[in-house]
Amino acid sequence: MATNKEQLTKGIKYLAGALPLLFIGPVVIHNAFMNQQNIWHYLVLAIGIIACISAMYLMYWGLKTIMKGLFND
Repeated sequence: MATNKEQLTKGIKYLAGALPLLFIGPVVIHNAFMNQQNIWHYLVLAIGIIACISAMYLMYWGLKTIMKGLFND
């Protein structure tokens, strides 16, 4: 059973893209809750939630791609 290195590197790139979003999302959400008196509160909160959801999606897609590369599915 040989690994598919192209899929493996593709999965690692997805995980590398998810890493900054894992930190940016909660920081933006925290900033939105600290500035509730601002008019842009809901927009900043939505951006933070979208960043967190996209981080989870990229992590899922990266792990799925890595598993395909390792087990040749």
